[in-house]
Amino acid sequence: MSENTILAKLEGLRQKFEEVGQQITDPAVIANMKKYVSLNKEYKELQPIVEAYDKYKNILDNIDSSKLLLSTEKDEEMREMAKMEIESLEEEKETLETEIKFLLVPADPQDDKNAVLEIRAGTGGDEASIFAGDLYRMYTKFIESKGWKYSVTHFSEGTIGGYKEIVLNVKGNGVYGVMKYESGVHRVQRVPQTETQGRVHTSAATVAVLPEAEEFDIDLRMEDVRKDTYCSSGPGGQSVNTTYSAIRLTHIPSGIVVQCQDQKSQLKNLDKAMAELRTRLYNLEYQKYLDEISSKRKTMVSTGDRSAKIRTYNYPQGRVTDHRINLTLYNLSAVIDGDINEIIEQLQMAENAERLKMSEM
Repeated sequence: MSENTILAKLEGLRQKFEEVGQQITDPAVIANMKKYVSLNKEYKELQPIVEAYDKYKNILDNIDSSKLLLSTEKDEEMREMAKMEIESLEEEKETLETEIKFLLVPADPQDDKNAVLEIRAGTGGDEASIFAGDLYRMYTKFIESKGWKYSVTHFSEGTIGGYKEIVLNVKGNGVYGVMKYESGVHRVQRVPQTETQGRVHTSAATVAVLPEAEEFDIDLRMEDVRKDTYCSSGPGGQSVNTTYSAIRLTHIPSGIVVQCQDQKSQLKNLDKAMAELRTRLYNLEYQKYLDEISSKRKTMVSTGDRSAKIRTYNYPQGRVTDHRINLTLYNLSAVIDGDINEIIEQLQMAENAERLKMSEM
């Protein structure tokens, strides 16, 4: 991408930034909450691009000034200083151009959203449930390390530990943009607690990460929803198995069912269940976008293909392998304790490289 092309794109985006800035102060826009939120989001997304433009323009102006000095200055010492300044500015310009190229690649519009995280035991019986519990612990430790908040909305315990399934709502800055890489089949290779002869078994759990839908993202009609109440189960004090506080919602047109039992209040459980139902309906459409991306990308880094085997946790060798980018780390104990930053950073780098390549085609 040439210097002139970069400048032309950045100048156009700066003009758009100023237009959006004026629009969000318009009383008519403020009165339209959906439009106001959308424009605010666009304004925040354009801000780092505009800041990069200002910095880039300043570097180009300084290069021109230094070149002018070099062409007119007779003093050798001043000429040498000008040469050094041009060399330094050219390096800075090259680095900034790479950053700008990534900024100009359209981001996934869902990246800033909160997320619904589902973990379900797959093949492997009781061991798969135990592994699902290990993944739950791994993710909650990671979530806490990021300063995010989470709440469990629904769970079903395994017969000897762990979970057959567990659903979490995760809130924080850019949650989905980070957690989306975890969608897929996670496989574990280890000697199960129930194995008496020390043989290594392979079990699996499926992880799905969904961007949380906001109220205005989807029109959900209550006449399409059947609400059932039931007694909550599991730890929770006196209200467990005595009050009908747990909620089950069935969306009749799609057949989608969601449950929430983590609050003692039926109203609070209803609010959470409604939010999850909106998310699941929203994701029916979002999955079409993911499918379109997966048809174009080779590594399918964050396409949400929940049937793809994405990672293997090998206990005998202390090894974790992410199959999408052929990344192998020998720090299994740290990963299971929630230290998955390195894996996610490598996946983000791979996705950014793919996005940049696609944008230049």
